[in-house]
Amino acid sequence: MKSILALLALTTALTLPGVAMARPVTLTTSLNNYGGDGAYLAVYVTDSSDKYVGSLWMAGNKSKYYQHLTDWNRATGGDTAQVNGITGASVGAGRTLEVTLDLADALFDAGYTLHIDAAVEDMRDSPNEVAVPLTTAGAGKPVRGRRYIASFAYGM
Repeated sequence: MKSILALLALTTALTLPGVAMARPVTLTTSLNNYGGDGAYLAVYVTDSSDKYVGSLWMAGNKSKYYQHLTDWNRATGGDTAQVNGITGASVGAGRTLEVTLDLADALFDAGYTLHIDAAVEDMRDSPNEVAVPLTTAGAGKPVRGRRYIASFAYGM
C-alpha cells in the first residue's frame, strides 16, 4: 500500500487531496560545459529495494532518444506514457534546469532515492548520473554528477 500511495502522490497532478500531504520541492540541475548538444535527463524515484516507483520529470521531448536514458528505460520498459505531461526541452551545456514539483511527504526519510539518467547526442550515455536519497536532511545539499551534471540539489 505504501508504494502505491507513493506512486499516486509523486507529483501535483497525481496527488489525491486528503490521501497524502505534499510539499513543493525544487530540483536544480546545473550541467557542465561539456561542449555538445542539449542533454536529455530522466528524473525518477526508486524505493528502498531499488524498484522503480515513478518518473518526476523528463528534459527532452523526442522519444527516440529515451532509449539512451538506459536505467530509466530499463525500469519503465521504454513506456513513454511514464512521461506524458512531465516533459520539457533538453538542457544545454553549461545551463541550469530548475523544476518545482509537489512531492508526497511520505517519500522523504522513508528509503526512497531520486535518480537522474543523462544522455547527450553523439556523446556517451550516463545512466545513474546522480542518485541521492530523499531525506529532509539532504535538502539544499548539492551533489556532483558523474559526467554531465556539475551539481544537483533539491530544496524544500
